[in-house]
Amino acid sequence: MKKRKALLIPAVLILALLLAFPAAAASDSTANFVRSKTYGGQFSDLPESSIFYSNVSALYEYAFSVGNGDGTFGLNDRVTMGQAVTFAARIRSLYRTGSAEAGAAAFGTDENAYYAPYVSYLKSEGVIGSELDGAWNSPASRAAVAHVLANTLPSSALPAANADLVTKCYATGKFITDVTASTEYRQDILTLYQCGISQGSDGTGSFQPSATITRGELSAMLTRMVDPSLRVTPDWNAAAAYSAKGTTWMDLVFGDATYTAAPATDAQLAADVNYMLASGSNTLTLDFGTAPTYESINSVMTKALSFVMESNEHCYNSVSSVYSWYSSEFTLIFSTIDSTDDETAAYRSYTLAAAIAVHDRLWADGTITAGMTQMEKARAYFDWICKNCTYDYSVNDISHIAYAVFKNGSAVCDGYTGAYDLLLKLEGISCRALSNDTHAWTVATLDGTEYHIDTTWGDQWGNQGFYYIDYSYFAMTADESWNYHSW
Repeated sequence: MKKRKALLIPAVLILALLLAFPAAAASDSTANFVRSKTYGGQFSDLPESSIFYSNVSALYEYAFSVGNGDGTFGLNDRVTMGQAVTFAARIRSLYRTGSAEAGAAAFGTDENAYYAPYVSYLKSEGVIGSELDGAWNSPASRAAVAHVLANTLPSSALPAANADLVTKCYATGKFITDVTASTEYRQDILTLYQCGISQGSDGTGSFQPSATITRGELSAMLTRMVDPSLRVTPDWNAAAAYSAKGTTWMDLVFGDATYTAAPATDAQLAADVNYMLASGSNTLTLDFGTAPTYESINSVMTKALSFVMESNEHCYNSVSSVYSWYSSEFTLIFSTIDSTDDETAAYRSYTLAAAIAVHDRLWADGTITAGMTQMEKARAYFDWICKNCTYDYSVNDISHIAYAVFKNGSAVCDGYTGAYDLLLKLEGISCRALSNDTHAWTVATLDGTEYHIDTTWGDQWGNQGFYYIDYSYFAMTADESWNYHSW
């Protein structure tokens, strides 16, 4: 049989393949992937300490490469697209026929383009189309190689053992961050992670899709395709990526938090309240420069409490004051109504921990993903509140704070609203409570637009005693909300 002239070209000799025929070749079988040789240090530039040692030595033992003519392998040499496709075609042919060369042989030889028969074979098999035409002599990008390899073997030969882990971690937006919706061959790249062919170049699995690929890197991918023992599972913790664990109440204060000792406007007083909450305190000391009067203190207390109630997820719904007629200073102290300081602290601790647990659970089960809009996330939490809380017609004092939702599954409107706002803020969604004399609900900014959301009225029981969620109270415009409850 006449040897292919192309195999004598130095650039291609690097990728020379020694034909290996299984003792009993089968069609469409991974049994055709066998190690027919023993590696014994044939490559002078392959130390045992190399991260590619097991892959390059396996490439030799599978008779896929004899390396360079000078006895080196060339770990850092760049691979052309034609070379990468040649390897993929040989793997495909070996799987399909038991012979690495049978597939390309059916398309004859090409004296000038060694890769042409291999390209034709992969096209005939539907592995590639014309999308890579013209790039065969160019350095291969990692994304283009992923495109070819991900389609070289069927899923039965290359099962997606890491699919659940990769899908969940990728959905958090904190892994494989350089592969986005606009990345060429995105799904093929993700397939390599799911099948254990790639785990990326760092702790978050960066793929570097536009970078060129080296012979060492290609050897790792190729040998993982044919040898399940070489496949990898990323050491990723999806829970750590999406978990809100460690979030504090101070982290959930949005807006201006500048302290002004003598606030002259409502905006300044609101900023003082934010400053107090962001400092993790429940006391706010003010000094207007003159001895306060009962009326002035009462006015400030009323306004400050209203600003605290806009953030009523913090479990503060009562205020008292400490002052002296002989000092210009006075201090406001916020707490849960009819509760001791220790009880208020316990309510707050439980509420935040419970909210974080709900947040993490919805992420873990896929109810919420990184690809969702703020509107979609807000609706998911709307569903959770409506399904997990009922209205407390006994109007227990505790039912007025978010704690009641998570602890008792029963609350009134300000409890519903506080719990919902807390969950939204764990997602980084800006929101506040709005109320009139008899009711409270949420105003949230979702994807840049402000909406009114009433979880209390969304939680409904029909006339026949059946439960349902009324979405007419979700994402209302201000006018729609006004029709239900003015303020």
